[in-house]
Amino acid sequence: MDNIAVLIGIVLGTLAFGGVAGYLTRRMLSLRRIDAIEKKVANILTDAEKRRTEILLEAKEEAIKVRSNAEKENQERRSDLRHLERRITQKEENLDRKMESFERKESKLDAKDKEIDTIRAQVEEIKEEHLKKLESLAGMSAEEAKEFLLKQAESQMEDELARRYWELEQRKKEQADEKARKAIAVAIQRLQGDVVSEATTAVVSLPNDDMKGRIIGKEGRNIRALEKATGVDLIIDDTPEAVTLSTFDPVRREIARLAITKLISDGRIQPARIEDMVKKAKQEVEETVIAAGEEAVYELGITGFHPELIKLIGRLKYRYSYGQNILQHSIEVAHLSAAMAAEIGADVDISMKAGLLHDIGKALGHDLEGPHAEIGADIARKYNIRPEVVRAVEEHHDEDRVNVEAFIAAAADAISGGRPGARRDSVEHYIKRLEALERVANSFEGVEKSYAIQAGREIRIMVKPSEMDDAKAALLARDVVKKIEEELVYPGQIRVTVIRETRAVEVAK
Repeated sequence: MDNIAVLIGIVLGTLAFGGVAGYLTRRMLSLRRIDAIEKKVANILTDAEKRRTEILLEAKEEAIKVRSNAEKENQERRSDLRHLERRITQKEENLDRKMESFERKESKLDAKDKEIDTIRAQVEEIKEEHLKKLESLAGMSAEEAKEFLLKQAESQMEDELARRYWELEQRKKEQADEKARKAIAVAIQRLQGDVVSEATTAVVSLPNDDMKGRIIGKEGRNIRALEKATGVDLIIDDTPEAVTLSTFDPVRREIARLAITKLISDGRIQPARIEDMVKKAKQEVEETVIAAGEEAVYELGITGFHPELIKLIGRLKYRYSYGQNILQHSIEVAHLSAAMAAEIGADVDISMKAGLLHDIGKALGHDLEGPHAEIGADIARKYNIRPEVVRAVEEHHDEDRVNVEAFIAAAADAISGGRPGARRDSVEHYIKRLEALERVANSFEGVEKSYAIQAGREIRIMVKPSEMDDAKAALLARDVVKKIEEELVYPGQIRVTVIRETRAVEVAK
């Protein structure tokens, strides 16, 4: 027990000693660390103090430099300001001297103005005295003299302007005519067209006169059925072996001609058979219309047209204007338009299509109301034709046209319709047109005689040379043209020629 107690005491003592030794050791280490840290802090403080001293020295040096630079700049600015002050002072002195000079001149001018006012008053008095003397001598007032001089000057200026206008118009007209003749001549030379005319009747040959009775039928039932189905008048007269078909609609006339021809060949002429034959004839005419339209666009090399538009073009095959076939006329206008467009540098494709479609409105006959140019433009617009072509079709009869292709289409239309023999006209209408032209020309003062020639496409006016000079003759031609355009309706163009001739005749005895 004693040994154990001793061991325990020894162990406890050892532990106590070890704890004290460890505490002392740790304390010593802590003290050493604190000393090291204090030394580092002292070193850092020393370095910071040194750095602060250096920064302060550098800042003082920089401040001294900035101050010296600022003082230099201030000195320079003071020098500049003193220089500016001297210049401003000099300018002020100069301005003062100029103002004094201006004031002296102004006083002199005021004096001269007073002298001028005095002289002007004296001149006015003298002018009034002279004016009164002139009025007494001339026998008219100043206003009357002024009006007389103005009228005289106006008359002289009018004559001079008329002469200048006549010279300018002649020169420009010669140049324009030369270019137009060249373009039109080239276009016409490249085109060769036939003259086709058509009457309002057609004759169907019969194998014998007995066929007339069969066509009439019992109590006229066959002829009534034919006229009802075709809308054509059948004229059966004393003409041997022939029946005449009469109508203003060429399509109906062609259907009736085909139907009667088929009935004669078949031999069975009765109302039911007549209806069948008329239907077949309508189908054949429809096929012919489509073929004619396709042939027209193929001949011109045009592609992309809607089938219904091609069908309308083909319908023109059976339409006539003044006896001229409109389909052939339209193809001819298309060729002429393309040729003229190529000559003057316009769009050939637009001109050709506008020439072909310019009368397409006539294909509908009386189905729509309104001018055929507007109807044709609506048709072209409906089938998505180019806007330029639509505008040319719409404007080809418009006096205010602005589209160059519309001018070309109008010119080609006039050329095609104006060819000798291309169109027919009744004698009565022809005479009335000539009389109307001469009446318009004779309505102007100074006209002695007038003659409408070339089927009304030109009128020649003989004027009195004693009442009208060359300049006034040029103005007369223009006035006559304006009045013809305002009052008359005519196809194509009308040339107005004013002739002024002076003759001196003496007889040797």
